[in-house]
Amino acid sequence: MTAARQRRKARWLGHGLWLALGLTLASGNLAPLAAKVASNLSTVVDPRTGVAISGFDPVAYFTDAEPKSGRPEMEYNQAGTVWLFRNVGNRAAFVENPEVYTPQFGGYDPVAIARGVSVPGHPLFWLVSEQRLYLFYSNEARAAFAADPQQILDAAERKWPAVQRTLP
Repeated sequence: MTAARQRRKARWLGHGLWLALGLTLASGNLAPLAAKVASNLSTVVDPRTGVAISGFDPVAYFTDAEPKSGRPEMEYNQAGTVWLFRNVGNRAAFVENPEVYTPQFGGYDPVAIARGVSVPGHPLFWLVSEQRLYLFYSNEARAAFAADPQQILDAAERKWPAVQRTLP
């Protein structure tokens, strides 16, 4: 995505967010908008490209059992987060079930979250566990998670709300 296109999309997204906020305030229902904004703020997005998980296709981790780069023409915007996919089928699968394919904890390393800190996971250090995708900062963090996923997940889930409040 070109820098000019990113600026245009950001401008329209900003206008759309204000419009949605105005309409939501008028209707008296803030919960759906708050959920969309919170989900966007909790996802790791590359600041240079504006895409989630550095442009890797989140569905490919499940279908190909390895990270694969998405293609710019296979873009999908979900609640303000841009995702890239390798093909139409992967994009359709994500659109139908984003909760399955979106990296857990927004792509932040669950081992770090269990310690109470936010560290973005790297798309090349990953693991699918219980049909959910996890990204890790390092191979060591991945190995620690693989050794006892339930203990780390329990701690990470307890600390995630507090960690979310510290995200930039």
